[in-house]
Amino acid sequence: MSFSDYQYEIYLNGLAGQPPPYSTSFAELERVARERLEPGPYWYVAGSAGIGATQRANREAFDRRRIVPRMLRDVSVRDLSVEVFGRTWPAPLALAPIGVQSIVHPDGEMATARAAASLGVPVVLSTAASHTIEEVAEAGGPRWFQLYWPHDDEVTLSLLDRAAKSGYDTLVVTLDTWTLAWRPHDLDQAYLPFLRGTGLAIPFSDPVFRSKLERPVEEDLNAAIIQWVPMFNGRAHTWEELSLLRDNWDGPIVLKGIQHADDALRAADAGMDGVVVSNHGGRQVDGATASLDALPAVAAAVGDRLTVLFDSGVRTGSDVVKALALGARAVLLGRPYMWGLAVGGEDGVRHVLRSLLAEIDLTLGLAGHDGPAGLDPSILEAP
Repeated sequence: MSFSDYQYEIYLNGLAGQPPPYSTSFAELERVARERLEPGPYWYVAGSAGIGATQRANREAFDRRRIVPRMLRDVSVRDLSVEVFGRTWPAPLALAPIGVQSIVHPDGEMATARAAASLGVPVVLSTAASHTIEEVAEAGGPRWFQLYWPHDDEVTLSLLDRAAKSGYDTLVVTLDTWTLAWRPHDLDQAYLPFLRGTGLAIPFSDPVFRSKLERPVEEDLNAAIIQWVPMFNGRAHTWEELSLLRDNWDGPIVLKGIQHADDALRAADAGMDGVVVSNHGGRQVDGATASLDALPAVAAAVGDRLTVLFDSGVRTGSDVVKALALGARAVLLGRPYMWGLAVGGEDGVRHVLRSLLAEIDLTLGLAGHDGPAGLDPSILEAP
């Protein structure tokens, strides 16, 4: 069974009077999610830094590039699988780390992880999750752990140890969110879920973090929040500190938030295994370069030294194909699966994934390609 069979499944169900319960348009999913959610949670997911210039630039970068379809090629059978850090993924797609998922659906990361596991799609668990490292691991499936890097080495090492013991095989270190950006929508709602105790399941369940509290979290939530905030926010790490992570994590380490080729080269020199070319979906630096515009230079600079992944602005199957052509090994999907989660929980996330996988499959075939292998900038219209 190919991923594109999902469209025929939808059409056949239509013969029985059963249209899909959720739209196959991610824009429509967002519209429905906005109707169902309170303004605080909706804008926390949808919003961006400043006037949203970076978020718009991400989409404009995709729109500027055009796929040039090729004809009369034997591409009826396609293989979307890719190898990432020695493991075979069914498609060049994983779920980006997004925290506090319980603000859009009570099952939060548990629903997301179960949906991803059912399709063999890797999920990257955020440090800012609404469920613990161990709970999400129970969903099974391939999983990575994303680290918001604490300014407490003992807590950091405890989180790494828990993730490794729970089967998370790759560490993703987010670099671009050491402090929150100016986000007008969140500010206008005075909405920051962490200050309400949401999205802190991982630090609040950590034995080392808890040992530093005068009273248990359950007895003094505000004190625990006050302990957490300066530990995770407000102060940047440096390249020299990466050795702590490298010395204490046996698997691959990926740096997320890379936008400049020189930073990618420094990551390779520091013994990292990969980078995610990302501007956090436009949520951190207003007026920054689009991630897709940054991707070719990063990929060219590091060559085979690092595995290059990509996120920011991905909304369609053709977006994924374009990112692969410009040098990404695989793509991380963000906001669209949150809208699926908001409107349908686990089933909604699964629907979003199946829809995107089908569109990737069909886009590749109709453009004259039988899989990700061999995609390069030549498949796109010359800039």
